[in-house]
Amino acid sequence: MQNPAVNLMVKAARQAGQVLIRHMGRIDGLKVVEKARQDYASEVDSQAENEIIRELRRAHPDYAFLGEEGGQRGSSRYTWVIDPLDGTSNYLRGIPHFCVSIALLDREEPLAGVIYDPLRNEIFTAARGGGAYLNDRRIRVAQRADLDGALLITGFPPRERSRIRPHLAALDALMATAEDVRRTGSAALDLAYAACGRVDGYFEAGLKPWDIAAGVLLVREAGGKVCDFRGGGDYIKHGRVVAANLKLCDALQKTLVETGYAASFD
Repeated sequence: MQNPAVNLMVKAARQAGQVLIRHMGRIDGLKVVEKARQDYASEVDSQAENEIIRELRRAHPDYAFLGEEGGQRGSSRYTWVIDPLDGTSNYLRGIPHFCVSIALLDREEPLAGVIYDPLRNEIFTAARGGGAYLNDRRIRVAQRADLDGALLITGFPPRERSRIRPHLAALDALMATAEDVRRTGSAALDLAYAACGRVDGYFEAGLKPWDIAAGVLLVREAGGKVCDFRGGGDYIKHGRVVAANLKLCDALQKTLVETGYAASFD
């Protein structure tokens, strides 16, 4: 039987996904605000987040919330961390790659996570100690042992453009042996794809807790490793993530150090 918290999160994510799909036909008419340079939000983000909060609050009125749109709400040992629309830029341009991401944290430790892609009807779920699943089928990270021939995924977040040169230096080094590098526009789905083996590894900086809280648990429960650019465990706090299987994660993280990308954040 699936974890009760996961079941609740799946229900909330599906309801938020319906909001996203319902508004896709009138994207041109949406009210859009620029929260920061090249960082956008729409009225759909807020509506989807409110839908999630309404559902989760019914079951646990004493839990706190941390949402991309609403920020911190309440104080509790347990916190729902919500990204109602990860991949907003894709969504607003009609690019069919975005998702809903929800995690439950015990202080700073993820207990459960759900990532829902409403267009593909793919729902990724994980509970601490209970494994990771895609549409109720167990998933595992890819088993490629080194960077030779690896398919990697990254992002160029607007908050970290000042470090684009060391980022490109890291990519230049990786492309010497990797098969290719993808950039999709949704950190949550990037982590979900790493968890189910669609890509071999993932790294990105400039991330917020709602971007990654669910995804890092997915990767860990799928047998993978998650660390920050220095190999430590402060990825949620600092927003810098490397994720892959154990061997590839170490090789990828080492490259970020050797090329100077990790040092650019010191």
